[in-house]
Amino acid sequence: MKIAIGSDHAGFDLKKYLLQEELGPRADLDVTDLGTDSGESVDYPDFAKKVAEKVISGEVDLGILICGTGVGMSMTANKFAGIRAVNATNSYMAKMGKRHNNSNVLCLGSRNLGTKLAAQILSDWLSEDFERGRHQRRVDKISS
Repeated sequence: MKIAIGSDHAGFDLKKYLLQEELGPRADLDVTDLGTDSGESVDYPDFAKKVAEKVISGEVDLGILICGTGVGMSMTANKFAGIRAVNATNSYMAKMGKRHNNSNVLCLGSRNLGTKLAAQILSDWLSEDFERGRHQRRVDKISS
């Protein structure tokens, strides 16, 4: 599975942690880091756009975005047609975002999640599949 990950300065340390501890060790993942590359202040919409464009184009299967709360990244990513970003603050939200809404971008907030919880949320989101059925009709309505 191909994944693109991006963060702003607030999410940089959490992104680094997830790349090393959760994503890097998994042989089944091909991860592209789209920045930022430091804790120096940047604008989160620039990184949300980079990740969203990779998902929309089909270059990657899924995207991960990290900022201070996850809110700005999710608001920006969801402006792009074809993106269904979930800002998950717990595993249940991440699982349901994938199962029922076929989310293709996970947004995380570095200032409201610890590293272990963020890693668990990410792991749970990656392990879920879209249930289709009655949920497909609703996702189709989101897309239209």
